[in-house]
Amino acid sequence: MLNKYPLWKYLLVLFVLLLGLFYAAPNLYEPDPALQITGQSSSQQIDRDTLDRALTALDKAGIAHFGETIDEQGRNALVRLRDAEQQLAAQARVHRALGDGFIVALNLAPTTPDWLTDWGAQPMKLGLDLSGGVHFKLEVDVDAALERRMEYYVNATKRALREERIRGLVSLNRDGVVESSFKSEALREQARAVIAEKQPELVLSRRQEGDQWQLLAAMSDQTRREIADYAVSQNLTTLRNRVNELGVSEPLVQRQGQNRIVVELPGIQDTAEAKRILGKVANLEFRLVANMDAAPSEKQRFEYRSPDRAGMSEWLERDVIITGERVANAQASFDQNGQPNVQISLDSEGGTLMSRATRNNIKRRMGVLFIERKYRTRYEKQADGTEQVVKIPYDEKKLLTAPVIQSALGAQFQITGLDSPMEASELALMLRAGALAAPISFVEERTVGPSLGAENIRMGVKSVQYGLALVVLFMVLYYRVFGVAAVIALTCNLVLLVALMSLIGATLTLPGIAGIVLTVGMAVDANVLIFARIREELRNGMSPQMAIHAGFERAVATIFDANLTTLIVAVILYAVGTGPVKGFAVTLSLGIVTSMFTAIMGTRALINLIYGGRRVQSLSIGGRAA
Repeated sequence: MLNKYPLWKYLLVLFVLLLGLFYAAPNLYEPDPALQITGQSSSQQIDRDTLDRALTALDKAGIAHFGETIDEQGRNALVRLRDAEQQLAAQARVHRALGDGFIVALNLAPTTPDWLTDWGAQPMKLGLDLSGGVHFKLEVDVDAALERRMEYYVNATKRALREERIRGLVSLNRDGVVESSFKSEALREQARAVIAEKQPELVLSRRQEGDQWQLLAAMSDQTRREIADYAVSQNLTTLRNRVNELGVSEPLVQRQGQNRIVVELPGIQDTAEAKRILGKVANLEFRLVANMDAAPSEKQRFEYRSPDRAGMSEWLERDVIITGERVANAQASFDQNGQPNVQISLDSEGGTLMSRATRNNIKRRMGVLFIERKYRTRYEKQADGTEQVVKIPYDEKKLLTAPVIQSALGAQFQITGLDSPMEASELALMLRAGALAAPISFVEERTVGPSLGAENIRMGVKSVQYGLALVVLFMVLYYRVFGVAAVIALTCNLVLLVALMSLIGATLTLPGIAGIVLTVGMAVDANVLIFARIREELRNGMSPQMAIHAGFERAVATIFDANLTTLIVAVILYAVGTGPVKGFAVTLSLGIVTSMFTAIMGTRALINLIYGGRRVQSLSIGGRAA
């Protein structure tokens, strides 16, 4: 028994180690602080003139920058900064220079060489509690949600009165109350009975002005609170869906206070895209094109969104058939002419409403209205001479298309009139993830470092280093040559673990580091079991070569059972856990796989290289030598 591996096993261990070194190497390159500039619309291009304006603003502010680039599609520009402390000041300067038509987001620009990225090697993502990632604090406009609900009540009241053939004038007054006027008290009482039955949550009151008998419908305080709470809760769900669409690992989306939501996206690279997707209030309204003889109070005029039809407009009815909230699924596609479109699937209620509206209006045209919340930025001078940035929200409503209804539509149809496949994909994502129940605005944005502070992280890393140093010292002093082999295998284990986490895009957090430390302990523990078994076989009178063989062969079953049990626990933790718990489970699971490989096969290969293929009289393994 000469304990000699066949050549292919040595080559396999060497190949795995070199592959691990290659895919772990990007983590040696620290990213640069940067600004990312994109358009408000996904189809908007960034040209050299736009970039030059941004650079001029930075130069005037004395902010050092370098490495300015525009991507091949012309959708993003990246400006690297010398100092991370100047990111926020640089963002404010560039945003003011470019205006509201552009998104200027904080970012971290990778510095990994092309010879690594060309083969898919990327640095490991770090969680917000270590370094990297982006933090958003968003505020939900609950007043807009209340206003939207009152508009719904206006349309619902008109529809109910029309179905019951009760003639009256319905409008929303300045106080946000649905005001219905009738020519007689009898009509008012009939209307009151209908509205009380169909909208019991409204508080009804009567009023008379001259020959007008009025009925006022307002929301109760409890209903207002419920709507506001629903708007925040629904936005929270929608934002979570949008984050999932972005593919961010271990995100944090949680409510803060009455009307604010905190979103933390660790390790994300395209922060501008994240900001646009999260904050975009993209919704749809389907309305019939109004007849030319309709009263001005019953129709509204909207311009087309497409540049090809700039300046053209249509009159649409004020009544809304359905909104984007009725969309169950949406997928970007192409029509028979190769033009981008979005395939829409409605829920059951939306399909019923669409079928009813289109069945009775065949040969009429139906407009698809695209609604987007935007902001105008105004700079107001304060008494102390400083400037305050004020964001003024407004809704931009434009037509996508207004096709002729050829037949009754059901729960599935398509939307055309989009400018590009990118715009179609973005609109499909917005509708698929769910419409925001109320507009949101960014009240805080920052790239974040360690949440426990840089000093705590530095001390944490030091403690890990000290712990590893003590393990190495113990292994070398106690197990001598075998301890050296174990330390080399342990180093390879860490390299392979980092490489695997980088390959799968896992996010490393503080709990993840705990998982790594536990993995290190388990890897050393496996070697300790093997070495203890070898020493036991030596005491039983076996020859050194036989003891090595028996030690590895008989300890493997015990090591496998112990690691399998831990792996099952890690899988369960990942399945039922969230956030940091999943981070711990991922690193622990990967660490078990790598430690099994390095502790058994890697250490065995090293011992075979040292002692295999020759006759030896004793082993340098500490304790009794034989």
